[in-house]
Amino acid sequence: MNGWRPLVPVTAGLAGLLLATTAVTARGTDLRASRSLDVSQLIERQQRTLAGLTRDERALRARISAATALAAVGDRRVRAARAAADRLVAAAGLTRLTGPAVTVALDDATHSDQQRDLDAGARPDDLVIHQQDVQGVVNALWAGGADAMTIMGQRVVATTAVRCVGNTLLLHGQVYSPPFVITAIGDQRRLRRALDADPAVQIFQQYVAAYGLRYHLSMHDSVTLPAYAGPLGLTRAHAAS
Repeated sequence: MNGWRPLVPVTAGLAGLLLATTAVTARGTDLRASRSLDVSQLIERQQRTLAGLTRDERALRARISAATALAAVGDRRVRAARAAADRLVAAAGLTRLTGPAVTVALDDATHSDQQRDLDAGARPDDLVIHQQDVQGVVNALWAGGADAMTIMGQRVVATTAVRCVGNTLLLHGQVYSPPFVITAIGDQRRLRRALDADPAVQIFQQYVAAYGLRYHLSMHDSVTLPAYAGPLGLTRAHAAS
């Protein structure tokens, strides 16, 4: 025990130095309390960060929902626009069409009939097909609800007009001679009734009886009319005059 006595002052001095060092390091604060406070601040800071991220996540979800709803509306609009375009394409004659049809063929009087009628005092114009004859048939078929029509195998569209050049038909840049053939897809009974009731067609029938002009009507269970292949502008269908 006596051997430890000289060490007591040294131990006491070291203890005092340790206490002084601790006081300086803590700068007058409680070290344990300071650590507890740092952890609490860290938790609070993380909670604030989490709250901010949660708000951002909700805002992003709201934007995604709004964008999804807008896209759905856009998709519906696109589908509606495409459906309308498809209907317009069909109505404009830009697609082939198949269905029951009627065909009307108009032709000049035969040469023998022409000579006979000329000798009887008929005029040359009485013996050939004219613009109004073709136009009358075309108009009657449209009035009868035709879904599609061709003249000489070429699709008739809204901008197609009937005009005269001699006794030939100039249609979409091509020249045709009689007989002039018009085919229309639609309800055959309605189309036929429309032809019978049309004044221009009735007048032509009188010339058929008087001068031997030819008018032939035929029915078809199914025909396919081609799509219009010409320029998408004003066109001219020229018939003999």
